[in-house]
Amino acid sequence: MRTIAALWRNAVARSSPLPAYLAERDGSWVEVSWPDAARRVNDLANGLLALGVKKGDAFAILGDTSLEWALFDYALAHVGAIGAPVYANSSSNDAAYVVGHSESVGILAEDDAQLAKLEGHDLPRLLHRITFADLEELEAHGREFASAHPGTLDERVAQIGEDDLYTYIYTSGTTGPPKGCMITNRNYYEMAAVVDKMPQRFVFPGDVLLLYLPMAHNYGRLIHLQAVYMGYTLAFCSDPLRVGEGLATVRPTVFPSVPRVYEKIHTAVVAKFDEETGARRKLIDWALAVGYRVSKLKQAKQPIPRALLLQHWRVLDNGQAAGQRQHQFARLPRAL
Repeated sequence: MRTIAALWRNAVARSSPLPAYLAERDGSWVEVSWPDAARRVNDLANGLLALGVKKGDAFAILGDTSLEWALFDYALAHVGAIGAPVYANSSSNDAAYVVGHSESVGILAEDDAQLAKLEGHDLPRLLHRITFADLEELEAHGREFASAHPGTLDERVAQIGEDDLYTYIYTSGTTGPPKGCMITNRNYYEMAAVVDKMPQRFVFPGDVLLLYLPMAHNYGRLIHLQAVYMGYTLAFCSDPLRVGEGLATVRPTVFPSVPRVYEKIHTAVVAKFDEETGARRKLIDWALAVGYRVSKLKQAKQPIPRALLLQHWRVLDNGQAAGQRQHQFARLPRAL
């Protein structure tokens, strides 16, 4: 069955020893295991059932890219509700428009400041207003509901079909307010699974991917789903202005972004290289030359000579040692 709930449950059943997520907590990055993530999704989904959220109900999410956003999205998918993401930087009017147009019965907002964007707007269908700070209580209600109604969540999951709506994606039109795109479970499942049909993959199980892109966007949402489908670890960077810090700390193997961010990173790196002189500059030039040669051969699908491969491994080893990398993954960062 090509549903998002099945996508999640299939991933949990793999029992991967690698962390499902990396989340920043009090200035440090904390690993979130698959069992812990699975427990929270189940508790949240049961909590939504306790609130009376039904299949086909829309439920908005207003907040930055985060673990809470991701887990709640999967919880909605388990009860057959339709996610209605709202960009965190939306104005009060824009946020209220998406919530009203989607006919959302509830909203999960990052904090009280985000939730306040809906004050003063006529939203008669909006019954539930919660923040990230309320999720622990919602999970507790979910555990109580599951204890009193065992098997109900599994029954709800079984009722979800491939062509049932999974989410609305609001995108700007040429004129007027944002247009709501209706995307089914099968649509997004197939987008996540398209990697199986690619002659050359760009991500692999065991990768660590740093995500700062908004999850209200189609691309950010796809990466969030594909991480689970493929089994790579997703690290959430909620503040785009702290991407550089996240790259240095997490040291991801994959970094999806938009061109202007790559350009800024390239400019900063080249400027730093240009400051170096003497032996350090010679080492940089040598490492770059090795990288260029390996990249050129890979793009031409030609074998890499053993001597060059050993040099490339030496570059990788030096880079990992210099960064005091904590995660045992072998590939260099790749850009998407």
